[in-house]
Amino acid sequence: MKKFNISREAVSLAMAYVGVLVGAGLSSGQDLLQYFLSFGRMGLLGVALLGVLNIIFGRIIVTLGSHYQSSNHQEVLEQIAHPVINRIIDVTLILSCFVVGFVMVAGAGANLQQQFGLPSWLGALICSLLVIVIAFLDFDRITKVLGIFTPLVVIMILAAAGCTFWNGSFDLDVLDAAAASIKPVMPNVGLSVLNYFALCAMNGVSMAFVLGGSVLRITDAEKGGALGGAIISVIVGSAALTLFANLDLVKDAEIPMLVIVNHISPLFALAYALVIFALIFNTAFSLYYATAKRFAGNDEKKLRRLLIGIVALGYVCSFGGFTTLVSYLYPILGFMGILLLVVLTVAWFKERENIIQEKMLRRKMIRLLFRKYDDDYEFTNKTRLAFHKLGKMSAADTESLKASIKAYAKAIAQKHDNLRAYAEKHLSLDGF
Repeated sequence: MKKFNISREAVSLAMAYVGVLVGAGLSSGQDLLQYFLSFGRMGLLGVALLGVLNIIFGRIIVTLGSHYQSSNHQEVLEQIAHPVINRIIDVTLILSCFVVGFVMVAGAGANLQQQFGLPSWLGALICSLLVIVIAFLDFDRITKVLGIFTPLVVIMILAAAGCTFWNGSFDLDVLDAAAASIKPVMPNVGLSVLNYFALCAMNGVSMAFVLGGSVLRITDAEKGGALGGAIISVIVGSAALTLFANLDLVKDAEIPMLVIVNHISPLFALAYALVIFALIFNTAFSLYYATAKRFAGNDEKKLRRLLIGIVALGYVCSFGGFTTLVSYLYPILGFMGILLLVVLTVAWFKERENIIQEKMLRRKMIRLLFRKYDDDYEFTNKTRLAFHKLGKMSAADTESLKASIKAYAKAIAQKHDNLRAYAEKHLSLDGF
């Protein structure tokens, strides 16, 4: 039986994938409330099914990104979708970025109102102005700093779950009765799972493709995507169970998780509110920036002008209210995202054999380059020609792939003395 092992590269990829998918929406708890917990205990089954989809599509999306060595979502979609379908998905992704952006701004207002008593319009305005100000500063450095808030909120959610279930006792009938008072956004749990996951996929697919494209070895991409999906499933499951256990307390709150942490500790709640705001800002900025970038290209002045206009329009749209916007707009975006899931599923089955062949091709290319660093072998002109020929056969851009493989082989040679043993262990050409 083949031994399962996972590399550091796959683990790093998994952590990055978690950072892309886990954000402001999950940390507020409002979407889980409306999509799943409104169905009571059956909603928890839906959360479990959502976890399965996260694992399956985490693997699919990241692997496709690695297969095509993509630097943006268009490089993958052009390969796997008909031009008309590709155009529809592109427009859908643009629309999704803008809509979720102003829903996040509304969430910022709701967050500051619930924790600090500020008017919701003021909290939304603060978030909107910050987006504009950061666009004129060194926002790359700032968004890297904001990246630390993702692991923080994960730790906080798990801590809230631990505090909730430590010596806790719950009346499931009372919790089901509380669930019955929440209006679900979908008619049944099955449709909720599909719609909500399609929404999440739309929000995360662009960056997930890019993450996959940064990974040379497809095996690492497959394992990293699946592991990332599994970790997300644990986090979402923990948040859902925590919310369900406190359903009678949080069912009418705009930021349900904030109510729970307030009951644990006021200091914990203060920290959680600030972390949520940082996540919301980061999400809103990323989405608005992506929308403006799509139309402005590399023109910085045009990008900033567009960004100001988009932020201003988004601020006006945010007056619909966080809970209301989630209940009406998220389902629409979810239905639009189902097309993306269909395209990804069809592509996965159509490309399976090609992906397997690409794995073997890249392993052969790496093994050929190892000859440059192994004294027992010669790196001849014939070897060089074989390397270039394999590069031309790849599904990825030939020159980019060759450069990546050269860098990878060199890095491995610097770390390992016995390249033959490394190749047999990690780059086997059997077992496909």
